[in-house]
Amino acid sequence: MIDSEVLARQPDQSAKPSPAKEIEVASQWQLIRWKFMRHQVAVVALFILAFLYLTVIFAEFIAPYNPTAYDANYTLAPPQRIHFFDDGQFQLRPFVYGLTSEFNTTTYATTYTVDETQKHPIYFFVQGAPYKMWGLFENDLHLFGVQEGTMFLFGTNEKGHDMLSRVIHGGRISLSVGLVGILISSIIGIFVGGISGYFGGTVDLIIQRVIEFLRSIPTLPLWMALSVALPPSWTMVERYMGIIAILSLVGWTGLARVVRSKFMSLREEEYVMAGKINGSNEMRLIFKHMLPSFYSHIIASLTLSVPDMILGETALSFIGLGLQEPAISWGVLLKDAQHIRVLANAPWLLIPGLFIAVTILCFNFVGDGLRDAADPYVNI
Repeated sequence: MIDSEVLARQPDQSAKPSPAKEIEVASQWQLIRWKFMRHQVAVVALFILAFLYLTVIFAEFIAPYNPTAYDANYTLAPPQRIHFFDDGQFQLRPFVYGLTSEFNTTTYATTYTVDETQKHPIYFFVQGAPYKMWGLFENDLHLFGVQEGTMFLFGTNEKGHDMLSRVIHGGRISLSVGLVGILISSIIGIFVGGISGYFGGTVDLIIQRVIEFLRSIPTLPLWMALSVALPPSWTMVERYMGIIAILSLVGWTGLARVVRSKFMSLREEEYVMAGKINGSNEMRLIFKHMLPSFYSHIIASLTLSVPDMILGETALSFIGLGLQEPAISWGVLLKDAQHIRVLANAPWLLIPGLFIAVTILCFNFVGDGLRDAADPYVNI
């Protein structure tokens, strides 16, 4: 029989390790995740971004109407409020009141009044306008909507398009421009910056002079000149890719400088020298050993650069040099808010600008959180 005193002196294998012990054995990505989760504002911003991207991914299903469909009887109609109370009584199913319009023959303006005699209940998973999800699957089921009447939660524009549906579909282009543009600029920036920082000498001198030349050109005039050079006969997809290429043209220079400075400090490290002695070629040393050592810093830098891409597309589309109708993006939608007369009578046309501001703030908060989490001098 085993002595009970011997068993008592043995450590409990099922005991949970102490927090200090977990930190000691944690990987770099675990430490980054733990520090990021402590940044509450960044976590909330990340959830908001996830919600926005999920919404635009399933835009056809979530949008209540077809973004290209319009109703000439409801031009510049104000947003319809969602109600839960009718005659002072709570209604479990939300609803909107109907709108009645009156055309003024003197001012040629249409005025709308809320008609409380028309009550349109809002249902989930209702059948509506047919669509093709991602251009592949045909369906007519929408997340929410009304079976009769109208439901313009964000109002309508001058042509009678539902603004909510257009904002949802417009986010698909505006949000994807940031990610695709950063993907292209990151590949260029990491490759050029790595070559410049690792080899140095004449190669570094030439690359840095090219970067300085590109950064010396004012960004917006450069974007405008390049966008004007795009052939007018291009299709919407071709112009979309052209705009991304324009935004990526100068977007890689900042990351290239960051990567260069990191490589210049790492190329004299012992593990790099050991790799050279072991016979590893330069590309393997750069992309297999040196680059992974500061992946977290690169991710934080790229996250902070996404808003610049989104603002670039918005600015070009807003002034008419970016995407054009029938393409729908937040910048294209803001073109309707250029006229003071329209804006004074229909302030809801600025709603796409609100989504742009929220998206940029969220990316900045997430970038700040990732930057702090990747800082080795910030304690958990």
